[in-house]
Amino acid sequence: MRWSSSSIALLAVNLASAIAHARDGGWNVKNFKSLVTFGDSYTDENRLGYFINHNGSAPPVGWEQPVGLKTASGGLSWARYSALYTNSTLYNYAVSGAVCSNKVIPRWLSAINAPFPDIAGYELPAFVADSNYRSPNGTKFFKGTARDTVYAIWIGTNDLGNNAFLTDAQLPGKTLKDYVDCVYETIDTLYKNGGRYFVLLNLAPLQLLPQYATPENGGLASTKFYPDKGSNITEISWRMYESVATVNEVFKYRTAVEVEVNETWEDAKVAVYDVNALITDIWTNPKEYLNGTAPPNVTGVINQCDTQGNNCKEASSKDSYLWYDELHPSEQADRVIAREFVGVLGGRSKWAKYWG
Repeated sequence: MRWSSSSIALLAVNLASAIAHARDGGWNVKNFKSLVTFGDSYTDENRLGYFINHNGSAPPVGWEQPVGLKTASGGLSWARYSALYTNSTLYNYAVSGAVCSNKVIPRWLSAINAPFPDIAGYELPAFVADSNYRSPNGTKFFKGTARDTVYAIWIGTNDLGNNAFLTDAQLPGKTLKDYVDCVYETIDTLYKNGGRYFVLLNLAPLQLLPQYATPENGGLASTKFYPDKGSNITEISWRMYESVATVNEVFKYRTAVEVEVNETWEDAKVAVYDVNALITDIWTNPKEYLNGTAPPNVTGVINQCDTQGNNCKEASSKDSYLWYDELHPSEQADRVIAREFVGVLGGRSKWAKYWG
């Protein structure tokens, strides 16, 4: 298909209008009774642990997941805090180590002798199965409805990291576009399964993590998650920054196109939660968010281990830290992310754009 100059101009006008008129209609935090989450260790409570403890087998349909008291944040996850703050039932399908699709980046986990369970191949099908499941006594497992359920997707830390796009470990011919396509295909499947409210959390500022930061920002020469990092950590940080900025810009404009221009999901509401800007603001203005007894710390970590993951020591005043370890936000950061997520559900958050 060859686009005429007038067609291109019309598309540009429509896109500009969609961005300018992003709206919050239909969002009311009091309406939501169920929260369904997908993602990686930033969101997981203990689902990966089930795989590891059951020889790689997935939880059965209708599995009642226990509350994760010590997640990758060192405490409760942002998803659990969000459910507590909104008095919602949490259905959490996130798996630590996950990518969006193993058909783009299959990251191997020796503990289960298979790739980490991904969103496309495991998390999404697991939810769809649960959403249709009834116990032997006829009780529905998933009690959410189209109007009282919000679906949140936060994925990409592993997709863009080492052993993935950062180190050119994706499958041949795969690009960032394939990862982005997977994210929107996830929304599409959830929509076809009855979902109508979606929150897409964009990529965190991964270039500020101690694992990927520049030396002056606390970047480490190697970590237990990235022991073979190499010497040019500044180059690694800037490459990560470029990838994060690119993907987040795509999320911003593609969401507007899918909802407002293409009308892909009729009567759906989609919010893009700019968690990148929020975490960057915590990093820039830590005294406004970190409330421990020690001075705020945005470059160090609470859980300090050697590059083999041994000899770990936890810092005191944990609420003074932005990062729990080299790769994960702290529990205090997760509380802030959850608090602002509640604001997103209210439809008026300065950290979000709304379409639909």
